[in-house]
Amino acid sequence: MEVTRVFDLLGYIKEKYNKDICLAGKKSGKWITYSIDKYRELTDNVSQGLLNTGIVKGDKIATFSNNRPEWNIVDLAIMQVGAVHVPIYPNINDDELTYILNETESKVIFAANNFLFSKINSLLPVLKSLKKVYTFDNVADSMNWQELITTGQSNEDHSRLDTQKNSILPDDLATIIYTSGTTGTPKGVMLSHKNLVSNFIAASKTMNLDSSHITLSYLPLCHVYERMLNYKYQYLGISVYYAESLAGIINNFREVKPTVLTSVPLLLEKIYSNIVEKGNELKGIKKMLFDWSLKVALKYDLSQNHTYGYSLKLKMADVVFKKWREALGGRLGMIICGGAALQTGILKSFWAAGIPVYEGYGLTELSPLVANNNFGKFKKLGTVGKILDGVRVKIADDGEILCKGPNVMSGYYKKPELTAETIDSEGWLHTGDLGVIEDNIFLRLTGRKKDIFKTSAGVYVIPEKIEDAIRQSPLISMVMVTGANQSYLSALIVPNFETLSNWCMLNRIAYSSPADIVNIPKVVERFKTLLDEYNQNARETEQILKFRLLDKEWTIESGELTPKMSMRRNVISGNYRKIIDEFYK
Repeated sequence: MEVTRVFDLLGYIKEKYNKDICLAGKKSGKWITYSIDKYRELTDNVSQGLLNTGIVKGDKIATFSNNRPEWNIVDLAIMQVGAVHVPIYPNINDDELTYILNETESKVIFAANNFLFSKINSLLPVLKSLKKVYTFDNVADSMNWQELITTGQSNEDHSRLDTQKNSILPDDLATIIYTSGTTGTPKGVMLSHKNLVSNFIAASKTMNLDSSHITLSYLPLCHVYERMLNYKYQYLGISVYYAESLAGIINNFREVKPTVLTSVPLLLEKIYSNIVEKGNELKGIKKMLFDWSLKVALKYDLSQNHTYGYSLKLKMADVVFKKWREALGGRLGMIICGGAALQTGILKSFWAAGIPVYEGYGLTELSPLVANNNFGKFKKLGTVGKILDGVRVKIADDGEILCKGPNVMSGYYKKPELTAETIDSEGWLHTGDLGVIEDNIFLRLTGRKKDIFKTSAGVYVIPEKIEDAIRQSPLISMVMVTGANQSYLSALIVPNFETLSNWCMLNRIAYSSPADIVNIPKVVERFKTLLDEYNQNARETEQILKFRLLDKEWTIESGELTPKMSMRRNVISGNYRKIIDEFYK
């Protein structure tokens, strides 16, 4: 059968794969799996239950949950009745949560657990349209989603649901995804079934994946990146296991033994740092072999045009790389990475270790994928890969990336003026990102249009490009470059405290806390050396003359990072205004 609406996936999976394990989540230490038959049955029952509560086509229904199979079931159940799914991040603040539920006039919300239920419950007096709150876990004084399932099971007449499903067209609104971005009020991105389906089908053709694969999912499903890839995995018949948490993901790797992983650079950087730290604990010949293997990895050629001598070294280094693969379950053969640029050294190291990393680029407004490095000849170091089939890209005169295609959003919910600013009269969506197209195939990102600033000398600076270069060191976790309207550039630097702690131990430097470690002269001098090394290869206008080490990481909870881990420059600048002012006294 053909998939033209997202919920058509259920019939497609049944017909093509008849999977025993479509989805899996962990409860009380045990993996609970869902076959395609169970997946369809539960989805239909929830849909019937929603219809019986009076939900009609166009109503908004929210989810407020971590990743779990129930999220997928409710997602498709909402769409089958023609309602619109509004997914909300579990770590959102009360003001944004209230804003989203009120703007969308959501009638129903599914909360994962007692904590999230309590959060909603406390806001009920100011939630104008919310009528029902269901929970996935058993929570005292709440309605459980099982009530909808039971109602659906008791309804033997499916004709009403069938009629409702048949009335839904590919261009109908499927979801509203709120993106807070780096500034301003949350914006609701309206995506149709056609937007999502066109994107995950096109994306499914870019990788060597089939129904024999297994994935471990940890990125939030309420973000369009993981959601689209989740649909793609289901379309390809791939079993999806949901990680318990980021803290416990290494144990989940060993249990699930995934063959493919979707990630953002942050996790890969942490994995790499842990590997380096453990390697630094080795002694004698083992330590020498480890260090030599890392050097071999840094010379890896992504085009794979290796000399016989290098190939031989790579085979010898596999004694070390094998341990990396075993730590990630032993079967991981591919990582799909997006959200930000991955450090070149880490990218090469994973490839050398036999775990290819394919980077991509997209926007929520584009459903989201625009380009990705994929198997075969369509990969090139430093680019985000080949532009997706069906998606048109052109570069504006000012360097901005413009896109057109079936993946372009319907618009921003209740914000026609903002929609008109973003999608021009010819249908081109203005991404706000800067880039170039190389060899008529590959898209290279060069920065964010709104992040570019001028120095007092009138020189334009792209801070993201400089930050990516500085972050090549394992000692650096995060960095933000400043210098708008100033005569030189400075940087706020968040160290990788795990790696820095190990470095201090090796150099016999004592410290008591992060606040202590960032002020130790030898530590500051080490970071100055790193910046000196960067400055030697940088243009004079892109050199960093002053910096400050910060004693705590930027987080989503502090408001300094967006849910997809992008920096909110205005928030960080405000929080560290005193330090930034000192740079330019």
